[in-house]
Amino acid sequence: MSDLSNFPIAKKWPAQHPQHIQLYSLPTPNGVKVSIMLEETGLPYEPHLVSFDSNDQLSPEFLSLNPNNKIPAIIDPNGPGGKPLPLFESGAILLYLADKCRRFIAQDGAERYETIQWLMFQMGGIGPMFGQLGFFHKFAGKDYEDKRPRDRYAAESKRVLGVVNQRLAERTWIMGDAYTIADMATFPWVRNLIGFYEAGDLVGIQDFPHVTRALAAFVARPAVAKGLTTPTRD
Repeated sequence: MSDLSNFPIAKKWPAQHPQHIQLYSLPTPNGVKVSIMLEETGLPYEPHLVSFDSNDQLSPEFLSLNPNNKIPAIIDPNGPGGKPLPLFESGAILLYLADKCRRFIAQDGAERYETIQWLMFQMGGIGPMFGQLGFFHKFAGKDYEDKRPRDRYAAESKRVLGVVNQRLAERTWIMGDAYTIADMATFPWVRNLIGFYEAGDLVGIQDFPHVTRALAAFVARPAVAKGLTTPTRD
């Protein structure tokens, strides 16, 4: 049986199945990237809810796994060389799991790096821009009289949506016919933008028909439907 006793996080979130990948997360756009990937691969995993309401992400146990206090994070008890591997940052986890399963990314050649390119585009562009727009449109920022910050992020969100829309104009998925980690990273954020953030009208989502078409195909996948609600909120 796998021994996770050297990991302080296992004391706060005890593993019922220590031989499974341990997922510490919350069903946010970044969090569900990994739960969706785990559902798609069929790898056995055990989800643990990291509650922001109780500041779990700031607990010493969670910080011992991710000093950046962000979800998601994992421990794979059967990492490289058969040793446990702790890992944080959603993009890094997606790459690791894709390589572990040899699925959802090409194992070599130009296609592999092109997929990583689009994964980085989501992490460096889509996520930060949509997140800032959500703050200024739905949360505390909406009370600011000066709308220039909101409008700046709305304009940038439109721009990156245009990039993705153009990419999808003649493709089923971001990489073509193959569904990859680039899609798993991108579409939870698009869903959040027009759903949770209620910013669809603000960014003119109807002007990006290839994005909305691919989003509909994404959320129709059974693994996505399960991953979007994992870990289950209390």
